[in-house]
Amino acid sequence: MIIAVDGPTASGKGTIAKALAAHFGLPHLDTGLLYRAVGRQVFLDGGDPDDAGDALAATGFPDTLLGDPELRDEQTGGLASRVSVHPAVRQALFDRQRSFATRDTGAVLDGRDIGTVIAPEAQAKLFVTASVEARAQRRFLEMRERGAGVNLLEIQDDLRRRDERDRNRAVAPLVPAPDAVVIDTSDLDKDEAVAAAIEAVEQAIG
Repeated sequence: MIIAVDGPTASGKGTIAKALAAHFGLPHLDTGLLYRAVGRQVFLDGGDPDDAGDALAATGFPDTLLGDPELRDEQTGGLASRVSVHPAVRQALFDRQRSFATRDTGAVLDGRDIGTVIAPEAQAKLFVTASVEARAQRRFLEMRERGAGVNLLEIQDDLRRRDERDRNRAVAPLVPAPDAVVIDTSDLDKDEAVAAAIEAVEQAIG
């Protein structure tokens, strides 16, 4: 069984995907982490994330980079959104994601194009979303707990810019798959969001 969980930044899709993986006993892949690694590698290389050549070169990042705590910060998230617009970058990472999705054990993948591009045959597809204000508040609290100096309005502006890039890129834009169940987590706490997701998956697989 393949479960695809798509949605914008800070919508709760990662939390939901991890919970689904635990509930159904499936391996989980945060595909956004791959793009964050590319963005981080561009930064480490001194390259330009808006340059297709620099971004493609960074797809050869070492696996050890996936454990870098810097991948979770706001700067790297912005870089990930910028490198992800390049078709060559998406193609370079496609096989890695596809291989994980089609393993015999089944899998849960979260990202922005899992149900539309990576695993369109997924038995269960969720599109997790929330208002910009709700997402910014979550990210603000998360970053503040890490001791980062953050500004709520700046986070909102950054999320809007990322949403614009993700929804309007020429390749694999951020859109719900036609058969995806949309879950708006704006007014849901973690337990409520996870419960809604489990119910949606159980209905999808019959």
